[in-house]
Amino acid sequence: MGNITLVPVWLIQDILVLIIATLMIFYIINNEERPKIVLMQFIGFVFFYAALFENVAVSMGLMGNEGFYAYGRSILMIFNIPLTVPIIEFLIVYSTLRVLKTINIPSWTKPFITGLSAMIFDFSLDPVAVKQIFQTTEGIIGRWSYYPIPGEPVIYGEPVMNFTGWIYIAGYWTAFILIGEWWHKKKGYSNLVGYSYPILASILSLVCLVSPLSNFFNYMGPFFPRTSNMQWVMLIALSVITTGVLVLAFVKFWDHRVVSSLNYKKDFPIMFTFLGFPLVNTLFCIIGGYTQVLWLVVLAQVLLLLGWFGIYILSKKAIPKNQAPRKG
Repeated sequence: MGNITLVPVWLIQDILVLIIATLMIFYIINNEERPKIVLMQFIGFVFFYAALFENVAVSMGLMGNEGFYAYGRSILMIFNIPLTVPIIEFLIVYSTLRVLKTINIPSWTKPFITGLSAMIFDFSLDPVAVKQIFQTTEGIIGRWSYYPIPGEPVIYGEPVMNFTGWIYIAGYWTAFILIGEWWHKKKGYSNLVGYSYPILASILSLVCLVSPLSNFFNYMGPFFPRTSNMQWVMLIALSVITTGVLVLAFVKFWDHRVVSSLNYKKDFPIMFTFLGFPLVNTLFCIIGGYTQVLWLVVLAQVLLLLGWFGIYILSKKAIPKNQAPRKG
C-alpha cells in the first residue's frame, strides 16, 4: 500500500466542496419538482461526463504526453481525479441553470449563459489550483498540474483554451439536458425517459467534447495549430458571443415575469456556489502568497458577485409569472 498524501489546504477545500454538495442534494430534494430526475443529472454529469473525460486527460498526462494534466491525490478519488473536481463542476452548472429557471428567458440562450458562467468561475479556481504546489511523501505535487506543449499560449502556466473550454463543456451538457427535459415533458413525464435522459445527455455531451468540434472552438483546429494565437482569438470571440447572448436575453427576450424569487436562506447552496467558493479561493490565494494571480481571481469573483446580485435584484423587481407583463 502506497503513502497517503495529506495536504491540509486540499483537505479543507475537499471537505468544503463535499459539505456544499450535501447541502445541494438536500436543496434539490426540497425544491425541485422532480428531485429524483435532477439527482440523476448529478450522477450523470459527475460519473458519465466530467469524471470520464478528466480521467482520460489525466491518464494521458501521467503517461508523459504534453498538452494534458494531472491532479494531486485526495482522500476520495475517482481513479486518477479527486471526486470533488467533477462535483464542483456540476455545482456551478446546476446553480447557473437553477438561477436562470427563476426568470423567463428563451431556452436557447441558456447553454451560452451557463458556459459563460462556468468560464468565469474557472478563472477564480484554476489559477489558485495551479499554484498550490507542496512537498509530500510522494514528492513535489501540485493540486492541479498542466503540461502545455512548447510554444502554446498560456495564462499563468495554463493553456488559454482550457478557459475557453468551459464555455462549451458546460454548454454541451446544458443543451442536451434541456432537450432531455423537453423530451421528458413530451412523454408525459415518463419514469423511463426521466431516468434515462440525464445519462444519455451526459454521454452525448462527452461525445461532443472529444469530437473535432471542441478543437475548432479551442483554436479553430484543424485550420490553425494549437500553438497559434488563435487560442486567444477564440477565447475573446466566444466570451464576446456568450456575453452578447446574456445581454440579449435580458434586454430583448425577458418579459419581466419570474417563476420564483431568489432568497438568501432558501437558496444558500446556490448562493455559496457563486459567491462562497470564489471567496474561499481568494483567501487561499492571499494566504498562499500567490499575488501574481490574485487580480485574476478577484476579477472573476467580482463578476460572479455582480451576476448574482443582478439576477437577485431583477427577480425582486419582476412580477409573478401568472400576471400580465407591464406595458412600456
